[in-house]
Amino acid sequence: MTVSDVVLKTEHLGISFGGLKAVEDVNLEVKKQQLYGLVGPNGAGKTTIFNMITGVYTPTTGKIFLEGEPLVGHTQEQINHMGVARTFQNIRLFNNMSVIRNVLVGLHYDERFKCSMIESMLRLPRHAHSEAAMRERAKEILRIFDLEDERNNLACNLPYGKQRKLEIARALATNPKLLLLDEPAAGMNPQETADLMTIVKRIRDEFGLTVLLIEHDMKFVSGLCDELTVLNFGTVLVQGDTDKCLNDPEVIKAYIGTTQEG
Repeated sequence: MTVSDVVLKTEHLGISFGGLKAVEDVNLEVKKQQLYGLVGPNGAGKTTIFNMITGVYTPTTGKIFLEGEPLVGHTQEQINHMGVARTFQNIRLFNNMSVIRNVLVGLHYDERFKCSMIESMLRLPRHAHSEAAMRERAKEILRIFDLEDERNNLACNLPYGKQRKLEIARALATNPKLLLLDEPAAGMNPQETADLMTIVKRIRDEFGLTVLLIEHDMKFVSGLCDELTVLNFGTVLVQGDTDKCLNDPEVIKAYIGTTQEG
């Protein structure tokens, strides 16, 4: 493995709030086109790590690199432009905008569709061409998520599972190198979860994406992730191959339980 194969790397990452260490000495190495999972109970520090990667929080200790470029010290917008996109535990859509306009918002960051202020103000041919190309690209993305037929509906009128998919579609529209998914299957029924698993694999393959996800659904995690880092109170309990991690006695004891029912 070369340095260029590593998309995300953290070194001794940590953060404290008022003297309380929320995350301590976390070392991640996520390779290109890998599906990588962060696992742990509520309060383990998973979303805090996402917030440090995306610039919401500044780490107290450690470093974060995207394809070798340091992320610490950059703003959230700069980090997004560098190629990091995310979704949230609580869905954050533009509810009173149409489905397709939610995706178009993400596409406005794409350099391929940029126009000068003059071209936009005077609505010159380049502006019209750019608008048409953006709309076609938005429909292509919505098609992946089986949302094209919903494109003119308000986002707030979508069922919950489709709102989850739309949030991922909007993040994908920013053309990221690294996609962070925070509990993408939360609240979904088994069929929706299975469909989402297929979609995540598809966008990884078609877009060459690297995906880092937080999830509590162990069936989803085991069916999707290549490797895991399991957190416990902000520190790494175990990391490596997914099956090995999920069968680790300490992981079973801490997160899955020592007995199985049914």
